[in-house]
Amino acid sequence: MSQLIDKLKNNILVADGAIGTILYSEGLDTCPEAYNLTHPEKVAHIHRSYIEAGADIIQTNTYGANFEKLKDFGLEHKVKEIHQSAVKIAKEAAKDDTFILGTVGGFRGVKQEDLGLSAIQYHTEIQVDTLVESGVDGLLFETYYDLEELTNIIKATKRKHNIPIIAQLTALNTNYLRDGTEINTALQQVAASGADIVGLNCHHGPHHMQQSFSHIELPKGAYLSCYPNASLLDIENSQFKYSDNAEYFGNVAQKLINEGVRVIGGCCGTTPEHIEFIKSSIANLKPVTQKNVIPITKYTSTSSKSKQSQNLTSKVKQRPTIIVELDTPKHLDTDIFFRNIKKLDDANIDAVTLADNSLATVRISNVSAASIIKQQYDIEPLVHITCRDRNLIGLQSHLLGLSLLDINEILTITGDPSKIGNLPGATNVYDVNSKGLTEIASRFNQGINTDGDALKTKTNFNIAGAFDPNVRKLDGAVKRLEKKLESGMHYFITQPVYSTEKIKEVYEATKHLDVPFFIGIMPVTSYNNALFLHNEVPGIKLSEEVLEQFEAVKDDKEKSKELSLKLSKELIDTVHEYFNGLYLITPFQKADYTLELAAYSKSITSTKQEAIL
Repeated sequence: MSQLIDKLKNNILVADGAIGTILYSEGLDTCPEAYNLTHPEKVAHIHRSYIEAGADIIQTNTYGANFEKLKDFGLEHKVKEIHQSAVKIAKEAAKDDTFILGTVGGFRGVKQEDLGLSAIQYHTEIQVDTLVESGVDGLLFETYYDLEELTNIIKATKRKHNIPIIAQLTALNTNYLRDGTEINTALQQVAASGADIVGLNCHHGPHHMQQSFSHIELPKGAYLSCYPNASLLDIENSQFKYSDNAEYFGNVAQKLINEGVRVIGGCCGTTPEHIEFIKSSIANLKPVTQKNVIPITKYTSTSSKSKQSQNLTSKVKQRPTIIVELDTPKHLDTDIFFRNIKKLDDANIDAVTLADNSLATVRISNVSAASIIKQQYDIEPLVHITCRDRNLIGLQSHLLGLSLLDINEILTITGDPSKIGNLPGATNVYDVNSKGLTEIASRFNQGINTDGDALKTKTNFNIAGAFDPNVRKLDGAVKRLEKKLESGMHYFITQPVYSTEKIKEVYEATKHLDVPFFIGIMPVTSYNNALFLHNEVPGIKLSEEVLEQFEAVKDDKEKSKELSLKLSKELIDTVHEYFNGLYLITPFQKADYTLELAAYSKSITSTKQEAIL
């Protein structure tokens, strides 16, 4: 048995605190791990400061030293060198009785990462192997938001190395992980996967950490650890900072020890002073072997009552269904917009889709319009949500507000970048893409917030995804579509198509998917419009025959309209041969086009249904 685990049988050990916090306070302008190569004496000084403050355990300066994170600083080719140097520095600073942990940080954070688990394991294995070969006393896996990632990493490490492992999750909530798993249950799974010491670090200060540990059982076959942040973040003179609260930190450390923690250190914002107060405040405490665990108060999540009896997915599976896109105005004269909504409602259109500042151009909030539609009309609003304009906080608040308004049909889209719109200097957010936003909405449908806490009721979002069939390689687009489906999307709405061949191609490429499609039809309104679509809109090509037909009537508005509707009806004929869902995109607020095409669609589908009956 290792000396570290043996020492913990009858003792509480104090670990060090933050390294990056100190380096940043001294003017660090690169990643902290780079200092292992460029400023080893500064890193060594921090180690010695913590040891002098009373730390029994120090960690290598390698938290973010993986290939993906170092790539941002042009250091991805120095992964091994950085780890080897970090261990060398720690060994030179350590005393004979100091334990050195090789630190490895998690990949999957708050923001969505596209890196797969196999790639994460590959990069982590390089770190682990280098740290073990360099002679660390144990491994510290810290700041893991994702339970699956952490347990897989532990299992893979245990299969290869016989070395003590401290494994620490990070929770945004005091009771639950992001996926809704209770922290207590999660730590039991971490221990079962092979970790010798399990616990929490980061995000919360000592007070909230103590709240979390009051609900955590003493794990079987493992010990507990805790590395809190110094406090909640504050901002002073436009700079983020933590409270100067070392004495308070030490006092709360006593409570954490009484909750069963045997390894206690510090995370973001902590300094040698914090560790010094911890060391002195717990000097006379003994390890806890039994404790009373406070059960978490749970809320029964129930579905909210919605006025809509059927969502669009159910409708389109049963019968031909029409949805219409009608953009909100760019100004506050909304009379025409709502007159058109009234016409669509009277025509018994199933839903009106409202874009979210499409083409990065400012329009009236689609949520405001949807709220009025919900209150004053019977047509269902389908609200687009773009990831471009809102961060993770705003997106979640947006979803909760939609649910409160009983607006349940949503289309999640990544969104056009701001540089293509009328405010090219506007900031793009993109904390998540459409798949990430869908996953958030799906979690809300389970009654779980993104920090893992209960919403106390479930949302009823019916989530649509966008599908662009106007690409060179449709099979690649379908593969991306399948990934969207895995994220939780319920149905798909396509970009406009302009040939019967494309409609048939889409059917053949997607018929293996048990999911509804609304095929987009947007009338060409004029010869100039035809030229624009053909030459300037990526992926859209009109046939020479169509271009010639519009050119022949380019000076006659009525004949141009007749031609437009004729060609659109031919496409609708093909749509209804293969699909139940029709998506009519209103061109330039010309609702008369849409109404005539909707009436045509209803006439041919009702005839077919009568024939079947």
